[in-house]
Amino acid sequence: MKAAVLYKPNTPLIVEELNLSSPKPGEVKVRMAAAGVCASDHHWMTGDAHGPMPIVLGHEGAAVVEEVGEGVTRVKPGDRCILSFVSSCGYCRLCRTGSPQLCDTAGITGATLFDGTTRLSKGETSVYQMAKVGVFSEMGVVPEQACHKMPDAVPFEVAALIGCSVTTGVGAVINNPASRPGSTVAVFGCGGVGLNVIQGAKLMGASRIIAVDIYNHKLEFTYKFGATDVINSKEVDAVQEIKNMTGGGVDLAFDSFGSAITTSAAVESLRKNGTAVLVGLAPVGAEVPINMVELVRSQKTLIGSYYGSASSHETFDKLIDWYLKGRLSIDELITRRYVIDEINEGFDALSRGEDGRGVIIF
Repeated sequence: MKAAVLYKPNTPLIVEELNLSSPKPGEVKVRMAAAGVCASDHHWMTGDAHGPMPIVLGHEGAAVVEEVGEGVTRVKPGDRCILSFVSSCGYCRLCRTGSPQLCDTAGITGATLFDGTTRLSKGETSVYQMAKVGVFSEMGVVPEQACHKMPDAVPFEVAALIGCSVTTGVGAVINNPASRPGSTVAVFGCGGVGLNVIQGAKLMGASRIIAVDIYNHKLEFTYKFGATDVINSKEVDAVQEIKNMTGGGVDLAFDSFGSAITTSAAVESLRKNGTAVLVGLAPVGAEVPINMVELVRSQKTLIGSYYGSASSHETFDKLIDWYLKGRLSIDELITRRYVIDEINEGFDALSRGEDGRGVIIF
């Protein structure tokens, strides 16, 4: 069974044969169908995110169930599934209080299955799976909780993107209590997640959606997904430009990139009573200087949004419905397709800032 393995940061992924053991109780063996090439995977490759190695990366995927372990009732062999990169336990405090996307048990057990062991190996060496799914692999064993059955009408490559970037971006808007029809919105960073924040703002009826990036070709691409205005922050002061466009600032600003510069700009671009939402993951240890006086006197809010701010499975259902009704553009996000042996080319394209999303097809 072929998989792309990271052995240490700042080295290419190694595509090689691995061993896969059978699913244990509560686990599901799946055959991968499609996987998205995401910046969160790249953070591991560059050392900006830390974890055990060797590891099969990939957390944005769709698959077909091949075999189920004892006690599995949610899916059966042959089911087509979106894979959630948070397998919520259902019993921790966060799960019980309605935030399964923040499951403590999933976080503590990390890149192993819930019993603390792995199903992948290379000889005598255990190989970890990113977020318990490790979708850069032809096959895998994942928790039952990761599997979300979907209709046959949803293509696998579309389903893969729903597994992360669409849910993270659209969900950050539609599941945010501050989102209201007629709001003005700024989106900093127009990669896969940023494009879906733009789609979420369009769905909620935003009156103006301002896309901010450093690449003109990426800004041009945003018009396809609902942007009404664009700003190249390398050419002008984005915050001042947003204030000029809106007469003082936006109601909502989203940082889908994740850096001190973009988060600070998102907060500064708000009007009074505005809300800034940090969606993109910054490098471990990154901090943001915030004008505390301005935050209080203008009554601004800064919040984080993880995996769409709600149950991924609940958001999946909404997104599938909207996609099938033609209200979400997901096929159009996919601009590059690769096979597993070309995966490093996919990450090179991501690093160059190319438009849209790359997808691995199995």
